[in-house]
Amino acid sequence: MRRAARSLSLLSGGSAGRTWSPSLFARGASEAPEGARLCFSTDGGDGSRVKIFDRDLKRKQRDRAAWLMRPSDCFVDSVAENLLDRLEDCKKTFPTALCLGGSLEAVRRLSRGRGAIQKLIMMDMSSDMIQQCKEREQDKPDKNIEMLHVVGDEEFLPMKESSLDLVLSCLGLHWTNDLPGAMIQCKLALKPDGLFLAAILGGETLKELRIACTIAQMEREGGISPRISPLAQVRDAGNLLTRAGFSLPGVDVDEYVVRYKSAFELIEHLRAMGETNALQQRIPILKRETALATAAIYDSMFAAEDGTIPATFQVIYMTGWKEHPSQPKAKQRGSATVSFNDIQKQFGNES
Repeated sequence: MRRAARSLSLLSGGSAGRTWSPSLFARGASEAPEGARLCFSTDGGDGSRVKIFDRDLKRKQRDRAAWLMRPSDCFVDSVAENLLDRLEDCKKTFPTALCLGGSLEAVRRLSRGRGAIQKLIMMDMSSDMIQQCKEREQDKPDKNIEMLHVVGDEEFLPMKESSLDLVLSCLGLHWTNDLPGAMIQCKLALKPDGLFLAAILGGETLKELRIACTIAQMEREGGISPRISPLAQVRDAGNLLTRAGFSLPGVDVDEYVVRYKSAFELIEHLRAMGETNALQQRIPILKRETALATAAIYDSMFAAEDGTIPATFQVIYMTGWKEHPSQPKAKQRGSATVSFNDIQKQFGNES
């Protein structure tokens, strides 16, 4: 696991593809072609799952973000670049890839032939986001990649089992109510020796805003309410990959410090990324005086000499492979021929 801190400044100053409805994918098992299996959830839709996030609200936020997002966002581009860099470490090629939600446009724009992707399926729960991706692709088409567009939900992945070589998700999966379930569906959709790559926001994200908002609410309202969504901790990421059944799991972390002119500019950037609060148990309206107090406390506690304020984004990168006989495997327990005691004695004698 590696940790890095990066500082960014966000001061203001081919073919058209096709859009596919999830109904073309997520059919019942009895309606699927012979031999085909689908990767969506089988919980029966009875509402028994714990729902942390309001997925309908998140879809609306994604619709809004489609029209607010910047042509180039240095934070989002940095995360997408680091995620795609991992494909250069692989000798294997990935002809068919799926990109799930999050920063779709950044992944498409920055792929630049990495992974030898021939067909890239762009999927998002927001039809407006998919439309924006299609329009931007028309402006700058990539003739080497066949682009397909799907309106679908990461929680009910509308893909056939063992149909993909690569599943990518850049800043999208942390909004799912059942992250392990979504990752299991990704694994089912992968072919043997297929690769899963994801970047999600970690628990240290926006720690400055959390502190400022908590203090402001205590001062103005006499209590606190959930204003910022809960996020996975680094220690959980490896367990998530193992629980989903991926082999050769890998986790590493980057921290990005982005500087803004004010807390209000930070909020505008979060809206443009579709990263605003979508908690099921949220308080819908933040009082104006509490919002102003939050901005003032943020500035007084964290502002730099130049007047800008920092916002920390912790990004957790997860890598996992679908099992295949060619992959290295751990030796059977008890098969070692040298004990750790012997190794310790040898190195102890040398020192």
